[in-house]
Amino acid sequence: MGTPVDPTPQIVQQALSEAADAPGYPTTHGTAEVREAAAGWLQRCLGVTADPSSILPLIGTKEFVAWLPTLLGLGAGDTVACPPIAYPTYEVGAMIAGCRTDGGPASLTWLNTPANPTGAVMSPIELREAAQIGRAGGGVVVSDECYIELGWDVEPVSLLHPQVCDDDHAGLLAIHSLSKRSNMAGYRFGFAVGDPSLIDRLLQVRKHAGMMVPLPVQAAARAALDDDAHVSAQREVYRSRRDLLRSALEAAGFRIDHSQAGLYLWATRGQSCWDTVNLLADSGILVAPGDFYGTGGADHVRVALTGRDERVGAAVARLRAL
Repeated sequence: MGTPVDPTPQIVQQALSEAADAPGYPTTHGTAEVREAAAGWLQRCLGVTADPSSILPLIGTKEFVAWLPTLLGLGAGDTVACPPIAYPTYEVGAMIAGCRTDGGPASLTWLNTPANPTGAVMSPIELREAAQIGRAGGGVVVSDECYIELGWDVEPVSLLHPQVCDDDHAGLLAIHSLSKRSNMAGYRFGFAVGDPSLIDRLLQVRKHAGMMVPLPVQAAARAALDDDAHVSAQREVYRSRRDLLRSALEAAGFRIDHSQAGLYLWATRGQSCWDTVNLLADSGILVAPGDFYGTGGADHVRVALTGRDERVGAAVARLRAL
C-alpha cells in the first residue's frame, strides 16, 4: 500500500494538540490562516500565485476526487475523462455521478502528475495542451498533484504555473495533499485551488453537505505548510529507499518504466502482472498488480517506497535471492 509509515512531524503533532479545544463548528472555507499558509506554500515551493480566497480545504483529496463530478452537477449526459492508467477513484467518481468515461468531449478532465501508479510526469507543454483542449470545449480541467514535491528524475510543474497557463486559472483546478509529503494521511487534509468562480461554486455546495475540516486539523495543516524542513528530510528517506529498491529490482531482471517522481516504482519483467505478483509473494514481497489501475498496466506491478527501512532492507535481500 502507498500509505505513509514514518512519524508525523512533531511540529504538526504539537499544533494539533494546542488547537484541541475547538467547541465550535469550523467553516467550510477554512480559517484565513490555513488558506494563507497554503497560498504561501504554493508561491514558495511551486511558483504558483493564488489568492487565499481561491483555496478550498478538503477532508483529504480522495473525497474531492470521488465527489467532484456530483458537486459540479454532472450526470448521464456528461463525460469524465480519466488517465488510461490511473488511481481508480477518478472513474469511481464518474460512476457515482452517472457520467460516461468512454470518450467524447469532456465536461471534466482529470490529470495526475506525478502519476499514481506510474510515476510519470507531464511536461509544461503537455499540461498547456491539456488545459487548452479542456477549456476550448467548455470543460473543467483538474490536476491531481499530490506527489508534486517528490520529483526524482525531473522537477514536476503545476497546472497552475505561469509557464503552463499564463496565470489564467479559468476552468482549471489543482489539488494538493499533506498525506505523503508530511506523513499526515491519518489527518485527512488537502486543498483545491484555482478558478475563483469554480472554488466559490464548490464552496456553496460543500457548505450544505457538511464538508468541513476540523479546526485542530486545520491548525496542524498550517504548521505543516509553513515548514519546509520536514519535507526535505522525508524526501531523502524516500530517495534512499527508492535507490535501494530500484537497484535490487533491476538486478533481479525487472525494467523500471516512468517512475520519474512519486512514491512508486512501475516495474515489469515482460510477463503478466499476476505472474509477477505471485513470484514476489513467494518471496514474501507484496506489490500491487498493474491491472488494478487499467488494462494498460497488465504487465507491470507497482512497488511502493512506503515500507520502513528494515522492511525495505528485507525486500532488497529477497530480491537479490531471485
